[in-house]
Amino acid sequence: MAEKKMTPKQLERYKKILLKEREEAQNLIYAINEMQKRGSKDSSGDLSSYTIHQADLGTDTINAETNVYHLNRCMEKVKNINKALHRIHDESYGICEMCGEKISNKRLKVVPFARQCISCKSISEQKKRRNRK
Repeated sequence: MAEKKMTPKQLERYKKILLKEREEAQNLIYAINEMQKRGSKDSSGDLSSYTIHQADLGTDTINAETNVYHLNRCMEKVKNINKALHRIHDESYGICEMCGEKISNKRLKVVPFARQCISCKSISEQKKRRNRK
């Protein structure tokens, strides 16, 4: 397993990447929360909230649902990044949690918080699809 571990220099490089991604996700979470607080009427500049058209209500609902979806995705990403930072701390970062093999640098560049190698992730996704049927 020693040859599978990353060097301290590699771990530090990925730590910086993860911290940057976490900051970006947290900024997006903040922006979405602020947008939700203001509401659609306020953000559009429409001060007359007396006349409400059904189409406006539908648009407001879709926007709110979209914001909640993005908010949940960002929160999940922050959670996964925090777990990856913990793996960096305990030096298990970059090791597949399923098979114990090294996760390729190619994969980690695309998904720096990946917990599985590409093969195991494919198997995991296939199992999820089968269970949904």
